[in-house]
Amino acid sequence: MHENTVVPVISSDPTSADSLTALAPARAGRSPSLPPEDIRERIGANSSVPWGQVTLLGALLVLLYHHIAVKLVTDWYNLPDFSHGFLIPFFAAFLLWDRRNELRLTPINPTWAGTSLVILGLLELLVGVFGADLFLQRTSFVLLLAGLIWTLSGKAMLGRTRFMLFVLLLAIPLPAVVFNQITFPLQIRASEFASEILPVFNVPVLRDGNIIQLPAMPLEVAEACSGIRSLMSLFTVAVIYGYFLERKTWQRWVLALSALPIAVTANVARIVGTGLCVQYWDPVKAMGFFHEFQGWLMFLVSLSCLYLVHVAMHLATREGRSRA
Repeated sequence: MHENTVVPVISSDPTSADSLTALAPARAGRSPSLPPEDIRERIGANSSVPWGQVTLLGALLVLLYHHIAVKLVTDWYNLPDFSHGFLIPFFAAFLLWDRRNELRLTPINPTWAGTSLVILGLLELLVGVFGADLFLQRTSFVLLLAGLIWTLSGKAMLGRTRFMLFVLLLAIPLPAVVFNQITFPLQIRASEFASEILPVFNVPVLRDGNIIQLPAMPLEVAEACSGIRSLMSLFTVAVIYGYFLERKTWQRWVLALSALPIAVTANVARIVGTGLCVQYWDPVKAMGFFHEFQGWLMFLVSLSCLYLVHVAMHLATREGRSRA
């Protein structure tokens, strides 16, 4: 009798599931530790990027969106609420570089299914141009870019780059209708909270909408003091901060969403501080340098609060593991 000998079979297909599993990064959102040369050899020709098509489409995108991009950069410079937009292109480029090995591992599977997003993006661009809507023109670029990635590289590559596409949306100023719908309620809420806190410090107040009547002078909670400026910037910082320091998706979401109450609370503290300076110090100085200095100080305090949220989540997670 002959004994059957089992010989292990090693798949020669570098894009097989086992090979990709072996190459997968140990931590989600981070590149694998293998050198790029080994990755190129084991991925093979199936993941080759169509650089000719990418270059041609890149040139067409520049022709379509160069005037829109110039206006967007101008808005970043002129609108303090969205000055954080200057950071977004650099962070998006860093995301591509940081995940370069992970992107190389993703098989390239071109598909015509992605043309649906391409068509939607072009239609949105046309509606934005003929309707003179900058928001539609700008968001159409992100939608069109997503469609091109899906068409040229496949749905898997689109999934790998979805966070980068979301980050690009953070650089686009909100439309005026949405912006006003957010700003005015924040103005009223900030005025209400400040009017309730100031009497605690023996400052008599009389609120009329977003106007706080103080004995020394009326204090107006304007749009710039509504908290929307710090909210948009703080939310962007929270997204970037969460990418670097949080491992789990839910932790990143919690950190990003915590920017809302933190920004509102910090803005109320700024209004209260201004009211105290108007009442007990000098109204002119309180509304001048000290008011601007308070804005920077409250933003630093908000960043510290984000760090405390980060620490609290990790402590809670650690206690949960120790109890288990």
